[in-house]
Amino acid sequence: MPRVASLFLPQLPIERLRRNERSAKPPDAGYAVAPRFAPPIDDDPGACSVPRGGGWRPGARWARDETVGRRPSQIEIDALPAHQRPTMREMGRRSEHAEHPFRAMRPDDGGAPPVAAPPGWATLWGRPTVLIIRTGQRDIITAACPAAFNLGLRPGMAAAHARALVADLDVRDAEPDADRALLDRLALHAARQWTPSASVTGPDGLWFDLTGTTHLFGGEARFCRRLLAFLKRLGLTARIAIAGTPGAAHALARFGSDTITLLDPGQEAQAIADLPLAALRLDSDALIAAARFGLERIADLYPMPRGPLARRLGMRSVDRLDQARGSLAEPIIPVVPIDAPRVTRRLLEPIGTPESIAQVIDDLVDDLVALLQTRGLGARAVQLTADRVDGEAQRLAVGASRATRDARHLKRMFGLRMEGLDPGLGIEAMHLAVPLSEPLGAEAAGALLETSRKTRDLAPLVDQLSSRAGGSALFRVSSQESDVPERAMRRLPPLATPSGWPGWKRPARLLRRPEPLSNVVALLPDHPPRRFTWRRQDFRVVAGDGPERIHGEWWRNAQEMWAVRDYFRVEAEGGQRFWLFRRGDGVDAPTGDLSWYMHGMFG
Repeated sequence: MPRVASLFLPQLPIERLRRNERSAKPPDAGYAVAPRFAPPIDDDPGACSVPRGGGWRPGARWARDETVGRRPSQIEIDALPAHQRPTMREMGRRSEHAEHPFRAMRPDDGGAPPVAAPPGWATLWGRPTVLIIRTGQRDIITAACPAAFNLGLRPGMAAAHARALVADLDVRDAEPDADRALLDRLALHAARQWTPSASVTGPDGLWFDLTGTTHLFGGEARFCRRLLAFLKRLGLTARIAIAGTPGAAHALARFGSDTITLLDPGQEAQAIADLPLAALRLDSDALIAAARFGLERIADLYPMPRGPLARRLGMRSVDRLDQARGSLAEPIIPVVPIDAPRVTRRLLEPIGTPESIAQVIDDLVDDLVALLQTRGLGARAVQLTADRVDGEAQRLAVGASRATRDARHLKRMFGLRMEGLDPGLGIEAMHLAVPLSEPLGAEAAGALLETSRKTRDLAPLVDQLSSRAGGSALFRVSSQESDVPERAMRRLPPLATPSGWPGWKRPARLLRRPEPLSNVVALLPDHPPRRFTWRRQDFRVVAGDGPERIHGEWWRNAQEMWAVRDYFRVEAEGGQRFWLFRRGDGVDAPTGDLSWYMHGMFG
């Protein structure tokens, strides 16, 4: 019997955003921690009928009862049932907000039941969060965190309505492409680790064909527990259902009440009978027509003849019903892991001379280039594996800064690295694989006119220099918008185009992290140092310029609210020119502790 598992990720967009927030590391500011001051509180709201002594508002219900003049104690209030306790507004407290007239319906009025927020969610987010997407002229909510669900916010609600309901609402743009990419990665991982057939279903779920595979994991129940534990480590919550048809598994995973649902074969029709019609994946027009005819549950469709049912709801609805009950097959289009391009040469006799090894490598490169051209790919990394007679494998890897399938360039790259290959007693087989590739199509070679000029491709030169000096030795420096020097520059790949260069003077070499100075002699508050020690070497300053004051980016974190740096350009007796700074302005202690740091060198 076929067994299909449906994995439902109800909070995928929000949880993917939470993963990104938690994995992002805060920037290293290197500033002093300063106190934050709360804004002054206005204690004079104007004329008000409420007495300042804490008495009851005259029009309150409690004031109209026989308890006028006596304020009930907190013990008496707590002793009342929850629905009989007075609200804060009835007790005359002005800090309570009024109920919004257009607030979402309560669960007993037809609204969806609130989802309980998991513990610790508020500490992770700080405030309710929703994701929106632009639809026509409106912003529509596509996902909401559990805290937002508890406040009545639902997917499909207008963002303007949500802002009116919740003042302190964090609204962010949805990224459906990133959600789809995460689902594709999960499906690819499942196809490699759990089942040979995995597919993405909709924007929030996966299908697994578990026929004949669950015994490898100790049964279906244990497989489900392992799968949920794996997703929990990734920060994702999920529900999973295993049934005999994809439609039934899909319906039970999304509309069932249990986290794990294991359905016996042949029980699909009975299990999904009480579920709403939306569980059959019907389109909106079919659901509207079903509501018009009073059809609410899947069981309402069972006694209906096929002809009237197809005429009222469409033939697609009949097919969905048959697929869920197992009367009609529903194929799963699986994701297919792409095998890395690989070519192999097995030798009749072991080889060990440099000439013979180079010849085999040239033949392998020719075969690999032909394979890459057939697939329309270009190699970014190529790995050579040589199997020796003694059973040990020797490996060489070369990388390309740009996707390529130029056989001459690849042969030259392996020629530069071939001295690192130890043949030992002889090599009996050699393999060439491409672990990293990119699509590579045709490129314009320029016109035939003599006036056409095409810039020379620097990729072969960059690859050769990187193979000699290392992959991190070549880079370009680009600027980015930031006042803090260590954030104003970033490294780019050697073939990337820099975005610009700052107009003010900056050192040619900037240290990765400012290094502290000792034995500094300087006049406060605006004079450069006359003497300092750096890396156990004493320097005497003969000239200096500054200060250049740089404030912290207060919008990033609280540590930079009051941070100040005063930068100086100084020249030592030996001709060295340094760029150093002092933390603090020398007047206010919260701005810094007046310690000195080396940050860069000129020339």
